[in-house]
Order: sequence, then C-alpha cells, then structure tokens
Amino acid sequence: MASPTPTPHCQIRAHHTPTTITRYQAYNPFIASAAVSSQRLSASPLFVPQRMTWIEPSWNWMMYRSGYSFKDANQSHILALHMKHADFLWLLEQGVVTDDHKGEKGEKGEKGEKGEKGEKGEKGEKGKMEKSNVRVQWDPERGPRLARLEYRSLLVGVGREVVEEWIGRIVSIEDVTERAREMKAVLDAEEEVAEEELVKRVLVPEETVFEIPEELASKLGVNLDNDRAT
Repeated sequence: MASPTPTPHCQIRAHHTPTTITRYQAYNPFIASAAVSSQRLSASPLFVPQRMTWIEPSWNWMMYRSGYSFKDANQSHILALHMKHADFLWLLEQGVVTDDHKGEKGEKGEKGEKGEKGEKGEKGEKGKMEKSNVRVQWDPERGPRLARLEYRSLLVGVGREVVEEWIGRIVSIEDVTERAREMKAVLDAEEEVAEEELVKRVLVPEETVFEIPEELASKLGVNLDNDRAT
C-alpha cells in the first residue's frame, strides 16, 4: 500500500462551500453577542477597528489560540465568519507575507520569531509591513489536542485601513463556542478519539484545500516544497 501523500508545508485548508469560506476569531461575550445578533462584527462599541484583526481558517488552530474558549475572557466566544470566495481572495491579494509569527504568540505586541535576514532585508520587510493593509503568516498547524504539526496554517491580519470594508463583506456570523467546549469535553473523556471521529460528530469541521490562482499562490508561498524547514 502506498504511503499517503504528505501535506504540503504551506497550504490553505478551510471549511468551504461552493460559494463561501469560513474563518474564525475569538472575542469577549459583549463583542460576540452584538456581532451575532446584528450580523455585523463591529456592532459592539467595544470592537476596536484601529488594531489589526487576525482571522484563521483552521478550526484546530483557533482551538489552540483560544484554549477551546477557556484560555482568556477576551477570547471566550468563538465566531465563525463566513465570506464569499471572491471576498476572501480580495483580502489575500492585498496580503504581504511576514515571517514574524505574531499570530502564534498573540496579538498584543509579544515578540514573535524572526527569520535570519540581513539588515537590509529586515528593513525592506519592515517597510512592506508598515505599508501593508493585510498581512499573511504561516504558523504551525495544530491537531485537535493542540499538538504542533509539521506543516503550516494560514493566518490573515486585516489592517485598520480595510477592516470596515472587510466587515461589510462578511455574509454571516455564527457563534460556535459550544462546539469548541463540547469538543474539549469529548477529548478529555475519550483519550483515544481520533480526529476523523470528531469530524463525524460535527465537533471538528471538515477542512479541505482551498485553491487560489497560481500567481497569488506564488506570491503568498502556498504549496512550498515539503522539505522546507519549519
């Protein structure tokens, strides 16, 4: 029997339908409740559009970031943000790739990892970052028990210059916090439960490859050689 094909190092995987793609973010209960009831992410006055908003297509990565919603009161409610394919591509087309894994460390100014770049290269990258409205990062993907995997997951940072337009392009908002908490309860109760079983129980969404145009994929570093170091 042939060995399964290894997952490419950088690949966009997400839950998507023929028309929409799902992204996740975690908020406090006031922001989340207002967003769901009004179907607009910025409905609560507590939502701060001046900061960069990081959204993830990976459910397991969102579980890692929020601790299944138990990690932090400001991340206690997980929202599924559904966008049309074209609007997600609109975001990606503005994206500048960064090696500073801020999404993995957090969004409040913690230092991330930096690649080995020369001084001139660092200044050039910093200039791009300062001018970019959208940032793209590849952080280690996570399994359902939050173990770090050998390939990466896409994170997208939406800057303040485009955040209101992006919010207007979200077609629906769903609170999926209870799914996250039920998933954690099952993982705690069933030590041997596999991810495939969690998908069958609708506790982990089915995520498949989201294809994007070749030129954009090249720009973002999608489907890089699987041997590239993590």
